[in-house]
Amino acid sequence: MVFDLRRALLAKEEKDTARLLDFEFRQRARTFRLLAATLDLDPAVLVREIALHDDPAILDALANDLPMSREELGHHYARCRADAYAQLVGELGDPTPHRFG
Repeated sequence: MVFDLRRALLAKEEKDTARLLDFEFRQRARTFRLLAATLDLDPAVLVREIALHDDPAILDALANDLPMSREELGHHYARCRADAYAQLVGELGDPTPHRFG
């Protein structure tokens, strides 16, 4: 029986990619949930928007609807994104791909 290094690397890449995409989606959803709480908005409505639009488009729409500048909204978004990342790392662990060692 021969160890197939190529197959092992492809399997690792597939698992790491799936794990990273899952983490990215969770971070994005949690960011907008935290942002909704900060802005006193309905989180379900805001999180639903992530399926339809990218983050800048959502933030632009919010800036048009809210009485705050896009820059101020961007600061809230950045803080919520950092908080979401820290929470997820605490729950799921570091998303950095594991290296063969």
